[in-house]
Amino acid sequence: MTTTFYILISAKTDEGFESFGKFYIGCNADIAKQVFNKLKGDPEVKEDYMLLLELMETRNGLPVNLKVIGCTLTELADNCKTITAEIFKAATLHKAAD
Repeated sequence: MTTTFYILISAKTDEGFESFGKFYIGCNADIAKQVFNKLKGDPEVKEDYMLLLELMETRNGLPVNLKVIGCTLTELADNCKTITAEIFKAATLHKAAD
């Protein structure tokens, strides 16, 4: 079974955090960690954070949380741009290597 990585975006609701977005990063752990480490936010998630970004790994079909950061709406917007640019860059470099 293939190990995959993705970034899950969640917002705080009355019922707790609910995910509303997901970026598929691929199967390379190094690339996934490099992308996540470029994101803005606080790794010490506090009670008052309304948005979370989680680096997730699917191992044997089960999700595993690797890292989490809390962020503001402005940081989320910047993070979405960063994730998109990094995924595009990784895909482009991978195709160029083929």
